Amino acid sequence: MSDNEIGSVGWMDMSTEDAVGVSRFYSEVVGFQLAPTDMGGYEDFTLVAPGTRSPVAGVCHARGPNEDFPGGWLPYFIVTDLDRSLQKCHELGGKTLIESRSYGDGRYCVVQDPGGTATALYQA
Repeated sequence: MSDNEIGSVGWMDMSTEDAVGVSRFYSEVVGFQLAPTDMGGYEDFTLVAPGTRSPVAGVCHARGPNEDFPGGWLPYFIVTDLDRSLQKCHELGGKTLIESRSYGDGRYCVVQDPGGTATALYQA
């Protein structure tokens, strides 16, 4: 996760059955460099901006820790207070898809808005 400001997208990733093929697709179409991450028996991929060392997104296999993640791109919005944001989500007709989990020095969860779109909320 980046140290972005509250309300910004701190990270994007996707879970897919074909992380190898999808990563290659974005490498060829956009020009991303691929940085494999060992997941203990398989590799997920970080997409690195062309000509830089800046990671911009991840492409993950839909297994292991990402088994329950929704398909498609998943933005991680930075929030001040994950519990408060999750409460507001429910009050306004959203629902939790994946309960709060630790990540680095923070926590995140995956929610669905009232329109049916999944997104993640991340608190550092």
